[in-house]
Amino acid sequence: MQTRILKALTCAVVFAATGNAQAASTNSAMDHSTAVDGGVAVADTAAAASGHASEPEASGKESSGGHGAHWGYSGTSGPDSWGRLAGDYHLCGAGTMQSPVDIAGGFSATGEPIVFDYRLTPLSIVHNGHSVQVNYQPGSGITVAGERYELLQFHFHTPSEHAVEGQQAAMEMHLVHKNAAGALAVVGVMMEAGSENPALREIWDRLPIEESAAKTHERVLINARDLLPADTGYYRYMGSLTTPPCSEGVNWYVLTHPIQAGIEQVSKFAKAAGPNNRPLQPKNHRLVLVPGAAD
Repeated sequence: MQTRILKALTCAVVFAATGNAQAASTNSAMDHSTAVDGGVAVADTAAAASGHASEPEASGKESSGGHGAHWGYSGTSGPDSWGRLAGDYHLCGAGTMQSPVDIAGGFSATGEPIVFDYRLTPLSIVHNGHSVQVNYQPGSGITVAGERYELLQFHFHTPSEHAVEGQQAAMEMHLVHKNAAGALAVVGVMMEAGSENPALREIWDRLPIEESAAKTHERVLINARDLLPADTGYYRYMGSLTTPPCSEGVNWYVLTHPIQAGIEQVSKFAKAAGPNNRPLQPKNHRLVLVPGAAD
C-alpha cells in the first residue's frame, strides 16, 4: 500500500513537471498558429485556429499549416512526412509526447471533475481544408482543479484519432481550450455510429462540403454542452497537437463515455473532410490516468 502511494505521488510529480516544462514550447507554437484545430487550436488552432487550427483536419486535401508548408493526410505530405516538411514541424517526427495514443492500461486515480461552463454562441463554421471547425465566442470554458481554460473552437475527425484498448470510434470531436498562461487543454469526445444526434443537426445542416471561408449564422445559436455525454469522466495524459506543428505540452482529457452520431451524419462528414485522423503515436512510458480509486 505504501509503495503504491509513493509510486502515485512520484508519477503525479513527473506528470505535473512535464506539463509545466512543455507549456512554453506550446505557447511559442501557438503564437504562430491560429485556432482552428479542427483545426485545433491554438497551435492547432492555428491549425485549429488555425485549426487546432488546425487541429484541423481533413480532407485528404493538402493545406498550408500556417507557416507556408503544405501538409495533408496522404501521399508525400501525409503524417509520415510532416516532420520533414518544415523546420517548425520537427516535433511531428522527433517529439516524444505526441498525440493521439491508444488508451490502454493506465494508472487508476480519482481526478478532479471537469466543470463545463459552455454558453450559447452564434454558429460560426469553417472548412479549413483539414476538418470542419466551429469557432466559439469568448465567455465559455472549463475549469479543472481550479484552472480556467477558455473554449476557442471545436472540430471533428473521422475515424477517431484516439483509441481505447485498441478500438477506434467512427468519429472524434476535439474541444480546444486555452488558459491565461497560454497552456492548451483539449477535451476529446468519441462519437460512435448509431442513432442520429439532434444536437449535431444545426451544424450538419450547414456543413461545408469543401474548403471555404468561415461563415457566421447569427440567428443560429448552439451550445457545445449539448454535444457532451451525461457522464464526463475522463482519461488524462500529456500530449501534443495532432496536426502540424505537433506542439507538445497539451493537456488531454478524453471522455470515457462516447456520444452517438447517425450513420448518415458520419457519412456526410467523411465525404466533406475525411479521412482526417493522424495515426496512433508511441506513448513512450507516459502516464495515463484512468478513472477509479487506487487501492
